[in-house]
Amino acid sequence: MNTETEINPGQGINDHGMRDIAGKLATDAQDLVAATAGVVEDKVVVARNRLSSTLDSAKKTCAAVQRKTIESAQATDKVIRANPYQAIGIAFGVGALIGFLFNRRGQ
Repeated sequence: MNTETEINPGQGINDHGMRDIAGKLATDAQDLVAATAGVVEDKVVVARNRLSSTLDSAKKTCAAVQRKTIESAQATDKVIRANPYQAIGIAFGVGALIGFLFNRRGQ
């Protein structure tokens, strides 16, 4: 089993970091399932089956989220390309609002 997986809660996690953590977690879980393959105790078999099922479900969910994110990004890209000046105006307005709120917070 891979024991080098460390998560430091003090560090920020970007998209790639989250993917790395999820990948390491899945690898560790698969290693655990493989390491307990010879154990035939009922509780271990049930736990191993639940873990395998959960891993499969997590992979499907991850793929669905990734697909949905790509679709959303493509839809956003189309809207921005169709209305570039409105998109710039909205981005400017949101940036000004955030700047105003942060400036008020600092006073």
